[in-house]
Amino acid sequence: MATPSDEMNGKLTWRRFEDGENTWDSFTDQIFREDTSHKCPTYVHKTPPCQGSCPSGEDIRGWLAIVRGQEKPAGEMSWQEYAFRRSTDANPFPSMMGRVCPAPCQDGCNRNEVEDFVGINAVEQFIGDTALANDYKFEAGPDTGKKVAVIGGGPAGMAGAYQLRRKGHAVTVFESQPELGGMMRYGIPNYRIPRDKLAGEIQRIVDMGVEVRTGVRVGSDVTVEELEKDFDAILWALGCWSGRGLFLDEWEGTPNCVSGVAFLKAFNEGRMKVTAKKVVCVGGGDTSIDVVSVARRLGHIEQTNPTDRPELVISDGFVAHDAAVTAASQGSEVTLTSLFPKANMTAAEHEVHDALHEGVTILDEVMPVGIEKDADGRATGLIIAKCTLDEGRPSPVEGTEQTIEADLIVSAIGQGGDLTGLEELDNGRGLINADAFYQVPDREKHFAAGDIIRPHLLTTAIGQASIASDSIDDYLNKKDHKKRPKVDVHHFDLDQKLAEAGLTPERFDATDVSEMRGTFEGNWAVHNYEDRSFAEVIPHDELFLGHFDFTPRIKRNEEVPSADDVLGHFHERLIGLDEDQAKGEAERCMSCGMCFECDNCVIFCPQDAVYRVKKTEATTGRYVATDYDRCIGCHICADVCPTGYIKMGMGE
Repeated sequence: MATPSDEMNGKLTWRRFEDGENTWDSFTDQIFREDTSHKCPTYVHKTPPCQGSCPSGEDIRGWLAIVRGQEKPAGEMSWQEYAFRRSTDANPFPSMMGRVCPAPCQDGCNRNEVEDFVGINAVEQFIGDTALANDYKFEAGPDTGKKVAVIGGGPAGMAGAYQLRRKGHAVTVFESQPELGGMMRYGIPNYRIPRDKLAGEIQRIVDMGVEVRTGVRVGSDVTVEELEKDFDAILWALGCWSGRGLFLDEWEGTPNCVSGVAFLKAFNEGRMKVTAKKVVCVGGGDTSIDVVSVARRLGHIEQTNPTDRPELVISDGFVAHDAAVTAASQGSEVTLTSLFPKANMTAAEHEVHDALHEGVTILDEVMPVGIEKDADGRATGLIIAKCTLDEGRPSPVEGTEQTIEADLIVSAIGQGGDLTGLEELDNGRGLINADAFYQVPDREKHFAAGDIIRPHLLTTAIGQASIASDSIDDYLNKKDHKKRPKVDVHHFDLDQKLAEAGLTPERFDATDVSEMRGTFEGNWAVHNYEDRSFAEVIPHDELFLGHFDFTPRIKRNEEVPSADDVLGHFHERLIGLDEDQAKGEAERCMSCGMCFECDNCVIFCPQDAVYRVKKTEATTGRYVATDYDRCIGCHICADVCPTGYIKMGMGE
């Protein structure tokens, strides 16, 4: 390399400073000068976006690390059970959620920046199904002597019962239906949620010592006053069983216009064996997809008793006659209308695709504007029109009206709670108000969770129940509610992991002056570890994505019937991953915000300053450390850290 001419012509000197200079620049001014710094690496734990976007707050990265073999259980526990224990800290239904959760965690997965998200749902289903096969049990905490009434045996109620029993409180679940499960049993079809798997996950909670009273309606069979007298706290998890009708004058009083909730309940109870010849469903969310998919599977029969009409079976609780059971059914014409384009429908994308494959007709960007009726007052068609949306409010486009022939019209546009006998709790919208801690305002002892606050996802209800259980525990122990963290999920706890491995730091002795110089040699603290997981979610641009090779997602197989084969097709569509596939998919996790022991920092450090912690002292999150006598602040370790776990922070 040639010497610059200005240096060749300048006066030769060996001095480091010009005449008159007698001070060094400040340390702060040395940052990254000539690719070095006064800063040295520190190890910073942050929450990955999968956990940050999970409504139930699961430690997803944690149980994926266990499945992949990176994090090991202590003692004789199998990794399968260890993964189950970690996953169910937040959600006691891994088998169910692995099947039906719409997976916002996958939408947020940083792996999308490489090629495709990690199949979190698929691995969770494997964990849940393996747990059922191996009959893993839950354990209740030591008895506190406190009693809690849980009103509702759906996902929120049973998740609340689970968390409260873990804390040692006695729990009695009051359920108005004959069986537990709520919308998981009565709202979601059996080909999406196998009933044996559902029963197993519910029974595991009941076996913790939960008292169950089914067929009991609070508000009529049991009064609120009786609950307040007999229990120390009450968790309202009623769910929302009142479907919302279409906002059309003709809707009320039309017998063959029913709600999606009622339609699915009649099917899941086994009462509705066939449906109408021409079914039109208005919606666009998951409930509407379930309605139209069930309708395609049920089909219709030409000759039927008037009492076997689907609307009568739905509204009056009739059971269809044997003729409807035994007769050869025929396919039904099923149409789904949506305000939104197909790509923007709130239903899961693969569910929309499956419905189309099964022969459902989807008319998007349309709205209902009227109902045609015959002389008997029964609907014969739904009048729709193209529509525009202004801040979510639809307006029909004049001149685009058309009529869809219909023997049954189903509204799947939302639902509310039935608070008959509980009017004192009604906020005027058929729901119950709750504060940030899920306590009912101005109602001592009363807490709420799930759809009765606002209808949402099953996993949202489960997450709310977990927080509500914490709040109930605070209330029963006469503690003020603790401020919830900014990132309110179940986090990896290094202290807990150290305790699990028998490596709990020693108690710091503040009177011993020799221990005051730092943590490097001291065993009373974790060397240079910082936990920011309660406040920060790590984005993809803090990761070294170049570390990760293109690795296709290992997908579950699906048995989605064609339009010709869908009639009577009620066996499960999803085929779960086997053990090798689950491990392979878990290995695609980039462990965002947590070390996954790749050794990049050790290999690339030019000063040998980064080193592996002794195996006898190492755990997840404590795999490497830095010798600061050797570190020159070159920040190569941080540059090559795939997970963003290493930050140049020491020295600030």
